[in-house]
Amino acid sequence: MQIRLYVDEDAMARALVQGLRARGIDVITVLDAGMSEQDDRAQLEYATAQGRVLYTFNVGHFWQLHSEYLAQGRSHAGMILVYRQRYSIGEQIRRLLKVLATQSAEEMKNNVHFL
Repeated sequence: MQIRLYVDEDAMARALVQGLRARGIDVITVLDAGMSEQDDRAQLEYATAQGRVLYTFNVGHFWQLHSEYLAQGRSHAGMILVYRQRYSIGEQIRRLLKVLATQSAEEMKNNVHFL
């Protein structure tokens, strides 16, 4: 099964989302989901319930949530964490397309990929 993305508020640049959609990637944002202003835990719970891999620049907090989930025996659909300002929009798209071409949704489950 192909990875479906959920982009949080930190990472939801319009150009990124439009670029992914133009390439046929199934991506929704916090705004699309009506999840604006919800905390990070709620964002991860929503992404998990929807079977979507969470894409965020909030590396520290989501790494902590990932660790908590595993310690508690809970599952999530996966995370792609990106260090803010490291990559241009074009480079993010190129790197994301590579991840999406080489990983399945099943392989991402309970895993974190650093872009």
